[in-house]
Amino acid sequence: MTLKIEMMRSFVTVAQTGNLIEAADRLGRTPSALSMTLKQFEEHLGKRLFLGERKNRLTPLGTQVFDLALKQVRQFDEAVQSMETLARAGQGLLRIVSVPSVAAMLFPSILAHMTEQFPGLKLDLRDTDTEQVLDSLAEGKADIGVASGHHALKETRASLLFEDRFGLVCSADHPLWRQKENPSLEDVFAHDFLRNTLCDLIETKDFASTLRQTDITIHNTHSLLAMVRSGNWVTVLPRTVASYMPDATRFRPIRDLKDHRQVFIYQREQPRFPEITKACTDFIQGQHFG
Repeated sequence: MTLKIEMMRSFVTVAQTGNLIEAADRLGRTPSALSMTLKQFEEHLGKRLFLGERKNRLTPLGTQVFDLALKQVRQFDEAVQSMETLARAGQGLLRIVSVPSVAAMLFPSILAHMTEQFPGLKLDLRDTDTEQVLDSLAEGKADIGVASGHHALKETRASLLFEDRFGLVCSADHPLWRQKENPSLEDVFAHDFLRNTLCDLIETKDFASTLRQTDITIHNTHSLLAMVRSGNWVTVLPRTVASYMPDATRFRPIRDLKDHRQVFIYQREQPRFPEITKACTDFIQGQHFG
């Protein structure tokens, strides 16, 4: 028997809900049919995936299979969505993926400019972290990507878009904002510090060595800024992030931190719509980032 994507989808849904009836309702199937699919899945693997009959606890193997199956189901659904979008894109399709801090500045102007230049153009705009930007480009799910740092990708051209300085981000009433002179690294780390993934781009030795001792890492920028806004935490981010920070949050330089983040624009060498992709790349490179 060949494993099918719907077997994995059935298993993932039951594992997520922990309830056969609820999973069956979500999938539009009967509980008995869903139970049979799970049985076939387990028979193919030769081992149990659930502990007991209630389907609310996974075996150790089931936990590992769940991670793999979830990834495959998501990739399949994304592929189907991309195919359907391509089929509908008679006037062209442009897929852009960017890190959030740049997306907030770029996407409104891209939307206005490209739809005016290419009436009927379909745009797929997504913001995510650098790793996912690179994955989207490598997997052919994006025509243009904007990401922090330079990374080698096959069949993709990269150009420096801009640089911006790292600095302190804190609340408007934090002591480090109220003090007269810009803080030092020692000042910053004397307060409760939140690490974020962009901190890994900083090469200053004193910063990197102290960063390794930080206990808390926040991956989502909006969550990070929400915690900083509370007044109890500080972090270090590039200056451009300040362009979409909440009013209660402030940015200021750090005296002994001179590092800059480099932001690159990536373009696939053989996009489906070369004229459209080039026009958008040229437009992005002509923008001012400050």
